Amino acid sequence: MGFPRKLKQMAMFNEGAAWVGETVSVTLPKLDRKFEGYRGGGMGRPAKIDMGGGDDLDLEATYGGPMREILGQYGMISMSGVYQRFVGSYENDDTGEITAIEVVTRGRHEEIEMGEQKPGEAGEFKVKSALVYFKLIWDGVTVIEIDILGGVEIVNGVDLMAGHRAALGIY
Repeated sequence: MGFPRKLKQMAMFNEGAAWVGETVSVTLPKLDRKFEGYRGGGMGRPAKIDMGGGDDLDLEATYGGPMREILGQYGMISMSGVYQRFVGSYENDDTGEITAIEVVTRGRHEEIEMGEQKPGEAGEFKVKSALVYFKLIWDGVTVIEIDILGGVEIVNGVDLMAGHRAALGIY
């Protein structure tokens, strides 16, 4: 029997600044693919064809209070203008093994929700970022890297878009 890895510690970084103690929670991007059903002659039922990446890549973070640095990034012109990094320390309580999972992103803030403010109560400051770059690193090894603007999608060292870039002549 095994035990799952559980998040024990985490840190969030924005443009290199560490926001340890200020980050309440982080919702990492959902990785999905768009499939389209296809049923041709002689097929007893449809088979789903992989049409590539699905929905937008979004990162959501909640902070314990207002973040001036984030407010200063509001309205960023460049699609890849804000560099953010999440690092999680996951522990298996059965073996004591620690796993480091790091997510590096580039994008810009789509929503900044300053929330309800009440004296004597903890207010939350929520930020949703629309991403054009995503990289997931597991114990120092890159597992997934998606560069939307560069047309790169690497999974376990295999660039799923390399053949398409070559066919289009955009290496």
